[in-house]
Amino acid sequence: IQIRVDALSGCFILLMNFTVLTGILYGRRYMKHYQNQPANLTLHFASYIINHFAMIGIYCVQNSFAFLCVWEIMAITSFILIIFEHSKIETLKAGINYLIQSHICIMFMTFGFIWVNSFTGSFDFNAITKYASSVSPAIGFILFLCFFIAFAIKAGFVPFHTWLPLAHPAAPSHVSGVMSGVIIKLGIYGILRMLLLIKGNYLTMGYFILVISVITGVYGVMLAIIQHNIKKLLAYHSIENIGIIGIGIGLGCIGLGLNNSYLAFAGFAGAMLHTLNHSLFKSLLFYCAGTVYQATHTMDIEQLGGLIKKMPQTATLFLIAALAICGLPPFNGFISEFLIYSGLFKGILGGQHISTAFLLASMIGLVVIGGMAMLCFTKAFGIVFLGTERHHTPATIHEAEFPKLFPKYLIAALIILIGIVPQIF
Repeated sequence: IQIRVDALSGCFILLMNFTVLTGILYGRRYMKHYQNQPANLTLHFASYIINHFAMIGIYCVQNSFAFLCVWEIMAITSFILIIFEHSKIETLKAGINYLIQSHICIMFMTFGFIWVNSFTGSFDFNAITKYASSVSPAIGFILFLCFFIAFAIKAGFVPFHTWLPLAHPAAPSHVSGVMSGVIIKLGIYGILRMLLLIKGNYLTMGYFILVISVITGVYGVMLAIIQHNIKKLLAYHSIENIGIIGIGIGLGCIGLGLNNSYLAFAGFAGAMLHTLNHSLFKSLLFYCAGTVYQATHTMDIEQLGGLIKKMPQTATLFLIAALAICGLPPFNGFISEFLIYSGLFKGILGGQHISTAFLLASMIGLVVIGGMAMLCFTKAFGIVFLGTERHHTPATIHEAEFPKLFPKYLIAALIILIGIVPQIF
């Protein structure tokens, strides 16, 4: 079993480690409210650490048998993290739903790995490349489709997304931030890894990924607008941003299929940068939502209002992340979406008839996603933080202590830095 860390693995390990670090810094203060559950806390933090090592294993191991083992460890520890408040029946239902769908994901992966092993006799990832190059493009696409379904379940592509809006609200806020920031990105990593291994008809793969991604992005943001639970709203925005990342991957594949280096660069670079950017602003949004929940004891945005007067720092941090997720300059979300837009424009101007139609539809979808995201976060920020208090809250609401704010300031600084530096140079 060989350990290989290439550029793709290294990039994902980097963004994962930062989000996991901020998650533990925020989480140890967030979980102070549960000091009367020492055994539960011990299991929770042990699972958090094991989950981190399992994710590192997923990025480093390129042997299908070992890959399935570390993926299973990641799935089980994630389940334990989600059901921390297991006394609530909704939390248990969400956790069991996640566990079942995780194993459907593992089933598709196992089928793909056994398929390759039955012809090559090897569990090494290189055997996938050898097998895919020896069969027809149609068989190669079916093999890719098998792996795509597996990783799409983890990433939250529509129609494989149903676990995500249930698990995020049920989990503690630092777990939701890590889950949205890095755990669902394991699915993106898996899709990119298979694209590197299965060198098939990139044009067909690109069109397929593009269609699924546009549907995912538009569907996710449409569902986000009508949510009243702030964490469920953010969960649907995770689905939306997975769609944006998928549009970049699809564009990159079309660029490879058309031998257009700019399309390939803009698509894959935009997708990778948006993967990093989403891990930053989405974890910050979940941490801010957790701070609001612990201060007000509710996640229903209709019961909130006027919190900017009592929690000005949390409101400012939430606003920075909201502007970033909407793709507005000078924040980081603008840079990655600009790259994808740039590739779509270039492809529309110089592409073939069928690719132009796909890229034009994707651009319209991306415009709709951006516009509806701004509408959604205008509503969310306005209702939660502006105006006056809509319902009387018995507890005294005050700003979070500095150890809780510190990891959020770290993330906000990176959001601004990644956004401003490229625009300067």
